[in-house]
Amino acid sequence: MVPFRLISVVLFFTAVVSILSPPFSLGIRYFPTSGGNGGLLLRFSEAPEYRNGAECAISGDKTSSSCDRSLVHIAMTLDREYLRGSVAAVHSVLKHASCPNNVFFHFIAAEFDSASPRVLAQLVRSTFPSLRFKVYIFREDTVINLISSSIREALENPLNYARNYLGDILDPCVDRVIYLDSDVVVVDDIRKLWNITLTGSRVIGAPEYCHANFTNYFTDGFWSDSVISRVFRSRKPCYFNTGVMVMDLVRWREGNYRKRIEYWMEVQKKKRIYDLGSLPPFLLVFGGNVEAIDHRWNQHGLGGDNVRGSCRSLHPGPVSLLHWSGKGKPWVRLDEGKPCPLDSLWEPYDLICKPKYLENSSPLSSPSIMIDGPRSSYYLLR
Repeated sequence: MVPFRLISVVLFFTAVVSILSPPFSLGIRYFPTSGGNGGLLLRFSEAPEYRNGAECAISGDKTSSSCDRSLVHIAMTLDREYLRGSVAAVHSVLKHASCPNNVFFHFIAAEFDSASPRVLAQLVRSTFPSLRFKVYIFREDTVINLISSSIREALENPLNYARNYLGDILDPCVDRVIYLDSDVVVVDDIRKLWNITLTGSRVIGAPEYCHANFTNYFTDGFWSDSVISRVFRSRKPCYFNTGVMVMDLVRWREGNYRKRIEYWMEVQKKKRIYDLGSLPPFLLVFGGNVEAIDHRWNQHGLGGDNVRGSCRSLHPGPVSLLHWSGKGKPWVRLDEGKPCPLDSLWEPYDLICKPKYLENSSPLSSPSIMIDGPRSSYYLLR
C-alpha cells in the first residue's frame, strides 16, 4: 500500500500547482508518452536563414526578451494536425519580412495535443534555428464547457478559441499582436500590417467584407429574438474573418473583451444563435467597430466552402496574404494529387521534405528526435 504521508504530500503539491498556475496557459512542460502502436513521422528541411538588413533596429539576438519594443509580434496556434501549414506560414513571413530577426512568434499549443508541446517546440527550433519564439500551453478546460457543436467538427477544436485568450496568455509587456491562422502564407512585408493604425478606441483591425449577407452568420432564432438581436441596433456590422487580425492587447485587457466573447458563447449554449464555431462571438462583440484593413491582407476562402469543399479563385485586387480558410487545405490536396490551381502558390513555402507518412513505427517511451543529416530532422509525433 502507498503510505498515507506520501499521498498527503502528492495532494498538497497538486493543490499548490493548481493555485499558482496561470488560468489560461502554462510554461513548457514535458509530457512523456505511454507508448502505443505507431505514430506520425514528419520530415522538414531546415529553412534558409533570413537576416536583418542594416536598416533594422536591432541585431536580432534570438535570446532577447519578448518585451523588446522593436519587435513585431505574431500569435499562431501550433498542433499536429496543422503543423505543416504552420511551418509554411512562418517560412512565408520570414522570407518576405524586411527585418526577419525582429519578428517574434507566440505559439499556442494545446495541453493535451497528441504531439507534446515540448516536441513541437523542438521541431520549430530545428526547422528555424534563428527564430525568436515562445510556446505557451493552452489549458483546454478553460473553454471546453463553452464550446457548442458546429457545422464542421474541426471548428469545435478548443485550440480554435485560443485567440479569445491572447490578452491573458501572452506576456503582459506584449501590447499589440497580429493573430494569424495556420493555413495562410504571407507574400508581403509583415511590418506593413503591423504598422496599421487602430483609430479611436478600436481594439482590432481586419479586412471587412460588407457585401456579404451578414444575417447568414446567425440563426433565425437569433434574429427573431428582439432582445439579443438588438446588439446590432446602433451598429452597421460587416463580416470579417478572424484568421487575420491586428489586436490592441492593452485595450483588449482594459475592456475585458475575453468576458464579452464568453458571454455570447454562454448564450449560445442556452439558445442556439449561430452555427460557425469561434467566429460569431467575435462578430457579435466587434462587428461594426473594426478598423477596416485593405483586403489584400486576407485573400480568404481558398480552402473552399465548409461543407462540400471546392476550388476558389482570388478576389480582385493586389495580394499580400493568401488564406486557405474553409474545408480544403493545400497540403492535403497536394498529397492526394488533387490540388486546386491556387495551391501552387502555397507549395513554395512548404518545408516538408516529401509528403510521405510512415505508419506503425516502433513504440517509444518518450517523444523521439532522429537526425538525418545536417539540413533536416525527423520527428515522431504522438
